[in-house]
Amino acid sequence: MPVLNEERHLRNSVRHILEQDYPGELEVVIALGPSTDRTDEIAAELVAEDARVRTVPNPTGRTPAGLNAAIGASRHPVVVRVDGHGMLSPDYIATAVRLLDETGAANVGGIMHAEGENNWERAVAAAMTARIGVGNAAFHTGGQAGEAETVYLGVFRREVLERLGGYNVEFIRAQDWELNYRIRQGGGLIWFSPELLVSYRPRPSVRALAKQYRNYGRWRHVVARYHAGSINPRYLAPPTAVVAIILALLAGVTITPWALLVPGGYLAAITLGSVPAGRGLPLGARIRIPLALATMHMSWGWGFLTSPPSLAKKVVAARPPTAERSR
Repeated sequence: MPVLNEERHLRNSVRHILEQDYPGELEVVIALGPSTDRTDEIAAELVAEDARVRTVPNPTGRTPAGLNAAIGASRHPVVVRVDGHGMLSPDYIATAVRLLDETGAANVGGIMHAEGENNWERAVAAAMTARIGVGNAAFHTGGQAGEAETVYLGVFRREVLERLGGYNVEFIRAQDWELNYRIRQGGGLIWFSPELLVSYRPRPSVRALAKQYRNYGRWRHVVARYHAGSINPRYLAPPTAVVAIILALLAGVTITPWALLVPGGYLAAITLGSVPAGRGLPLGARIRIPLALATMHMSWGWGFLTSPPSLAKKVVAARPPTAERSR
């Protein structure tokens, strides 16, 4: 678990791991970034309360560095990635281990089941689980079990992580997609199953959501630069929409007001699309879904378009330490 400023959810997330319905041994290794809240204090309490919990330092605070540090300090042949704001379903690990055996996959994963605790978070959760929000990504919207390009978080065979050198520390974001791409290029199977469910807590504000999706777009472009052929039309939709809307607004002001039909059509589409996405939610959440959709689309697209070539260097992924496993 790589964590940074996770005081709100860390204890609950770890509880969902320790209470897993799994017959084998479990260990929880938390990589502590330089948090400014009570994350470190809560982690120390968890270590004192249960011998299965340990911490390792992650002074950079970067997710891939924390993942590599935690993997290196762990000792079992199956590695389960968990975020500090993710809640595993009770049989998650047992099901994942079974699927690794049944499919021969290098990595298995399931659904990122977004759940909100207030109306804004519920709106974001609805947007993140709707096709109009995230396209046809199975780990967001669900679907049948089968081979996939990438999955949410992941349950890995340690031998695969070690052979590939772990996560590439240059990828502050999109490190999951980049690693799964290398696994697939090496002949490994990535397997999606709707049996695997992780409850996810969305970002608590428009600003935080915009920053999250801008970074997603920026780093997805980095992956596309370094891995030719890794992009598909789904990823090009948000930047195309951003360009089209900007050009239409300029044309609407300088040439013809008819051009304003483009941004108007987009607003109409996300408003209509929010109706089925918000079914069953309170009114306060439903009316916020169009804003959540627009924030996700525009931020991702803008991040993709403005991603600088110097954002990350193509380097060999740092190999996780192995000292702990030799004990």
